[in-house]
Amino acid sequence: MTFIASTLSGSKPEQYAQLLQQVHGMLHGERDRIANAANLSALVYHALPSLNWTGFYLYDGSELVVGPFQGLPACVRIPLDKGVCGAAASTRRTQRVADVHAFPGHIACDSASRSELVVPLVAPDGSLIGVFDLDSPEPDRFDADDQSGLEAIARAFVDSLG
Repeated sequence: MTFIASTLSGSKPEQYAQLLQQVHGMLHGERDRIANAANLSALVYHALPSLNWTGFYLYDGSELVVGPFQGLPACVRIPLDKGVCGAAASTRRTQRVADVHAFPGHIACDSASRSELVVPLVAPDGSLIGVFDLDSPEPDRFDADDQSGLEAIARAFVDSLG
């Protein structure tokens, strides 16, 4: 299957609906988490404006370990009690941070990042898979529409794992 970068149109919720359709098409029939995370990172990174990092941290049973991503090289390991990713993983709640420099314990993997949205990836049995992490060089880049749209994309990823 060939994917072509397409311009999203309409309101932000309409754009996320279009992106989610692409995600479903891309993930359909594939259960490998690394393959799906790699393609999903690339799709979202190129589809959404003002991102400098998009990717996955996968839970290895004790900490988050960098997985497939788009952007500059990243921190390799993140404890569950550190940073925005650790907060999302340990609370199992999406973290939407308007100013990462004001977030207690923020881990600065890329000094250009100013805002961040991290969605926890939780299996149907409640176990932690990892997190889906997006960074932006713009302060307050992510709003409620972004959160809702990216949570739907994260659910599609989790669902693809079977």
